[in-house]
Amino acid sequence: MTGPTHPGRMSLYEIRALRLGLGGEATRRYTDEWVVSITDVPELAKRVHSLVREGDQAAARELLPVEEPYPAALGHLVPGQA
Repeated sequence: MTGPTHPGRMSLYEIRALRLGLGGEATRRYTDEWVVSITDVPELAKRVHSLVREGDQAAARELLPVEEPYPAALGHLVPGQA
């Protein structure tokens, strides 16, 4: 994203952006191959926050997506190992 996100007077532009530190081939592959979906989650976050504040962690947890381990060889995740 380039340029200002605030036009002044405390209002926001309707801009949504994801800034990545990628270049060249990695940028193309990230946008064309690796990203399978992007979901806007502010309403979900508000609901989860509300449930947690009310003390209902179980209900809040049920609303969250299941996280799965990234399928990578451990050598790629440990500095100095390939």
